[in-house]
Amino acid sequence: MRKTSLTVLVLALGVFGIITTEMGMVGVLPQVSAELGVTPSAAGWLVGVFALVIAVSGPFTTLLASGVDRKKVLAAAIAVFALSNAVYALTTQYEVMLAFRVVPALFHPVFFAVALATAARLVPAKDATRATTTVFAGVTVGFAFGVPLTSYLAEHLSLASAFWFGALVNLIAFLGILRFVPSMPVGQRLSYGAQLNVLRRPRMWLTITSVVLVFAAMFSVYGYFAEYLGQVTHMDGTWVSAMLMAFGIVMILGNFAFGSLLRRSLVGTAVAYPVLCLAVYVLLYAVGPLLAPMVLAVLIWGAVHSGGLVVSQSWLGRDASDAPEFGNSLFISFSNLGITLGTAVGGWVLAECGARQLAWVGSGFALAAVMVMGLRLRLRLPLPLPLERGGEGRGAEGAAALGVTGDADVAGVADVAGDAGVESVRRGGQ
Repeated sequence: MRKTSLTVLVLALGVFGIITTEMGMVGVLPQVSAELGVTPSAAGWLVGVFALVIAVSGPFTTLLASGVDRKKVLAAAIAVFALSNAVYALTTQYEVMLAFRVVPALFHPVFFAVALATAARLVPAKDATRATTTVFAGVTVGFAFGVPLTSYLAEHLSLASAFWFGALVNLIAFLGILRFVPSMPVGQRLSYGAQLNVLRRPRMWLTITSVVLVFAAMFSVYGYFAEYLGQVTHMDGTWVSAMLMAFGIVMILGNFAFGSLLRRSLVGTAVAYPVLCLAVYVLLYAVGPLLAPMVLAVLIWGAVHSGGLVVSQSWLGRDASDAPEFGNSLFISFSNLGITLGTAVGGWVLAECGARQLAWVGSGFALAAVMVMGLRLRLRLPLPLPLERGGEGRGAEGAAALGVTGDADVAGVADVAGDAGVESVRRGGQ
């Protein structure tokens, strides 16, 4: 059991390294622009192209890797991130750095999808959500400490030292995977067609749409965190940095709180999440100009924001329990699409209407997410037959691999449980 816990922590460390690589670039763009002699807008592509590649390639790269030993996939992916950071530290060519932003972005969804599924498979089904929540903690710790530390090193030591830090973290995760993750060869591999078949389900597209809207709601406001606090609350740079750190720390605690709620009721927690976002944004609008109330509001905001990842992944996993890794890759791709949509709309509103109106953009996306989730549940769309004959029981395993457990989650498991399972869910699981 202790070794299993270490394995899950190693996977969380890998996620931390990946987030530090992906988002750490945001805090060092001025230094990159100066060191490489490119414009700030060109440097910005080092962030934008990463998210775009993830959104476009995620499901396909995960499909291509679906037949390979899971340990080898995890080790290869994290090694690419370590190598890419080393290239960032050594290169003086913008084109080289851009190319090595594209390469790890191809492996990003593969690592996430396999790490989440692996963590859940290594523990009993009842502990699956706790395991995936621990892996997701790597994301929140990355935002809380990895990104600020990268920025600090670039500012106070050198840009290269910031990237060497990222390389070191990913190297340690690589060694941990080699040491603690057991060999996991793929036994009975689902065909590409069987995995892609989840996209033929109308209810899956409603679920995907709600995930896009949830992430648009989150990042239409969070993407302009500094602008909101600076322009609306009139905080200076020191205050904004402190609020970013506090936001990230609260996210770590909130991540585990939402994991606990999901174990009690996946559906209830998922539907409540955008409602909480809506309430937070109304609060931000109300207290935005007031310093002390806004400090408290930022802490509440961070606690709620933290749940978006694990809640959305579990919600989508409910409809993809028979192809868990492909389902995870869909989550990663479409959540990035939501981030792109939210930041684009938020940026337009920021320019045209001012920072304070961002709260209403997030509220609008959150309200739309609630409506789509309600439609997904209300229509009681027919459940599919098993993807492949002889696949009985795969649904339960897939559900565990996605962290889908508890009374409210039966609908996701029944997808591959045969006629009896389908009938039982039609009576009450939807």
